Amino acid sequence: MTNRLGIASDHAGLELKKVLVAELEKRSLSVREFGTTTNDSCDYPDFAHAVGRAIENDEIDQAILICGTGVGMSIAANRHPAVRAVVCSEPLSARMSRQHNDANTLCLGARVIGAGTAIDILEAFLEADFEGGRHASRVAKINLA
Repeated sequence: MTNRLGIASDHAGLELKKVLVAELEKRSLSVREFGTTTNDSCDYPDFAHAVGRAIENDEIDQAILICGTGVGMSIAANRHPAVRAVVCSEPLSARMSRQHNDANTLCLGARVIGAGTAIDILEAFLEADFEGGRHASRVAKINLA
């Protein structure tokens, strides 16, 4: 598990984010909050880019991003070369994205999954490690530059 974890959401993901932060705290994991903190309508790319910059600047190792579907956050976060963001709706994809793709950002859809499933996905993502080996050369081919 990572020691430097970030989390962010837009307004649609705020309530699920609160649940996940509480779960992380129960596990004695500290998390850096990147917003939002209110139910006011806001723009998901602002938070995805803040997290992406933090990963690029080596301020955090992994992140959780939450919006309505997880898709918008994933698209925006993946604009940053150091980010490998995945949208997951079940634990297997979360685990495999870490083991085979060295994903460092988990995106969740608050309108797609419930809190219990989100916790299971988060656990699978955080507990899995990159396997390297044959997967390392594939991951190296992801960025174009």
